[in-house]
Amino acid sequence: MATVVFTAGMTCEGCSGAITKILKKMDGVEEVKCDLEKKEVEVTYEKGKVTAKDMHEKMQKWATAAGKELGECPEEA
Repeated sequence: MATVVFTAGMTCEGCSGAITKILKKMDGVEEVKCDLEKKEVEVTYEKGKVTAKDMHEKMQKWATAAGKELGECPEEA
């Protein structure tokens, strides 16, 4: 398992819930933890099934639709 942390402009439980739902639908994503204060999304995933880039692309669709900011795609561990 690997872990990656994204920076996302979440402002409420609706935001974090949407991100969690989007990411958990992806094959290989094991756990999603959202921190509203830090505006961070920590994802535990199975390498080889999903990449940070794949997850970032899904989150970018949410950010665009919701009018929220999304940080750069982090490097894979």
